[in-house]
Amino acid sequence: MRLIAITTETFFEGEAEAVNLLFDNGLEALHIRKPYASQHVTAFFIGQINKSYYARIVIHDYYELAKRFDLKGIHLNRRNQATFIRALHHTFEEHHFEGDNPMRSMLQVSRSCHSLEEVSKSNFCDYVFLSPIFDSTSKVGYKQGFTPEQLHEAKDRKIIDERVMALGGITTDKIPVVRSYGFGGVAVIGALWSDFAMNRNKKELLERFKVLNDKCNSV
Repeated sequence: MRLIAITTETFFEGEAEAVNLLFDNGLEALHIRKPYASQHVTAFFIGQINKSYYARIVIHDYYELAKRFDLKGIHLNRRNQATFIRALHHTFEEHHFEGDNPMRSMLQVSRSCHSLEEVSKSNFCDYVFLSPIFDSTSKVGYKQGFTPEQLHEAKDRKIIDERVMALGGITTDKIPVVRSYGFGGVAVIGALWSDFAMNRNKKELLERFKVLNDKCNSV
């Protein structure tokens, strides 16, 4: 199974260094989700990350930065889908696109989904997040959105498959459960970052990552 890390919503001291550490130890992909940050601050943050890892980074806002830094891709959510359409017509208009995904030839596109219907309508994406699968560990009041029966049925109907990543309340012990629902991977926030922003304990951060990664690789 794939393991995708998502940043916390706000920046903190030493974050870029921590990101480099995770990449150094095998992190496959990082989603930069900073909904309250300016483009300038977001660009500065990316600039602190080792350039060799840009091909593993997906950005949730300021899509022009994906082109500027040659990142892996962009991520769509309810906040920015209109921006995506504008990006197609303006920022990337000089490129020639082929296939059902108009941006596939230059970068990947992913999307946040909160219903199985949204997943089924996201064939233009390389992969999608479906949430919340369990009660969130990082968002207060963000409760499980699907029953086990609904998820198993979605697997049987091939709505949930390898291109669907589970998000929301993901912990190490729940990864085998997620796999049984047919997901191709998990996206984590709280299970990885925990209280790192406060204690800056790199050893604990790396241990959490390795446990999560090992579990994903074993199921």
